[in-house]
Amino acid sequence: MARACASSSLIPAVNKLGTMPLLLGASEELKATYLPPVARGDALFAYGLSEREAGSDTASMKCRATRAGDDWVLNGQKSWITNAGAAEYYTVLAVTDPDGRRGANVTAFVVERNDEGFTFGAPERKLGIKGSPTRELRFDDVRIPEDRMVGREGEGLKLALQTLDHTRVTIGAQAVGIAQGALDHALDYVRERKQFGKRIGDFQGLQFMLADMGMKLEAARIMVYVAAAKSERSDPDLSFFGAAAKCFASDVAMQVTTDAVQLLGGCGYTRDFPLERMMRDAKITQIYEGTNQIQRLVMARALLAR
Repeated sequence: MARACASSSLIPAVNKLGTMPLLLGASEELKATYLPPVARGDALFAYGLSEREAGSDTASMKCRATRAGDDWVLNGQKSWITNAGAAEYYTVLAVTDPDGRRGANVTAFVVERNDEGFTFGAPERKLGIKGSPTRELRFDDVRIPEDRMVGREGEGLKLALQTLDHTRVTIGAQAVGIAQGALDHALDYVRERKQFGKRIGDFQGLQFMLADMGMKLEAARIMVYVAAAKSERSDPDLSFFGAAAKCFASDVAMQVTTDAVQLLGGCGYTRDFPLERMMRDAKITQIYEGTNQIQRLVMARALLAR
C-alpha cells in the first residue's frame, strides 16, 4: 500500500499498533470485546503513548489515571496520535502510581471515542502523510471501568515497548514500500526523458544512482522480511532486528526518495509528479515509533546484553 500511498498504509499499520498491546497482554474478555470489530473492518484502533514532553523519554509521561472505586479517572494529553478522531478505540498509557518506580508505574487502558471528557486537538499541519489524521488526545476526568485495563497494573510501559518491537517492523515495511514506489517512478522517467540525443537512463552517472537505489532497497526489504519472521515467532532477538529493520529501511527510504526527486530534475520538485510527496512522506518513517537515534540505542543495548 505504501508503494502507492503512505497515508493509506497507515490505516492497517496503526490498527496493528493499537491492537498489539491487547494481543500481547489483555484478558480474553477484553480481546473478545475489542478485536472482532477491528477484524470485521467496523472500527479503527489508535495508540496513545507520546506526549508533548515525553517523546523518546516515554517514562516521563504526565498523563495520570487515578483509582476511583472500581473505575479509573484519566487526566492529561497525548501528542502526535495517528488516526485520532477517526478511530473508535484507543490504547492509552498513563501513570497509575506517581510515587512508584519510574517505568514500572504505568498502566495501559482502552478508551472509547465516545467516553465523556475525551476530546481531540486540532489536526496537525504536517510535512507529509497529509492524508492521515494526526491530533492530540485530551482527557478531562475520563472515567474508565476497571475491566478496560490492558494487562496488569504497572506493566503498561513494558507492554508498550514489547508492542513497539513488533510494530517497528511494520514501519520498516512502509519505508520499503515508499522507496519502491519512488524507484518505480524514477525508472519510468529516465527511460523516457531524453537529453543530448539519448535517454537520460543511458548516462552512466544516473545508472550508478539507480544501482545504489536498487541495492539499498533490496537490502532493506530482506532485513524487513527477516524481522517480520522473528516478530511472528516472537524470537528473543526481535528487539534488535525490529529496531534494525525500521532504522535501516527508513534511512534507505529517505535516500531513495531524495535521489528519485533528483533524477526527475525540475519535474521532481513539482506536484505534477508524486516524488516530492514520497520524499516528504519518507521523512516521518525516520521519526515515529522511535527516532532512528533511539533505534540505534535499542540495537546497541541488545548487542551489549548478549
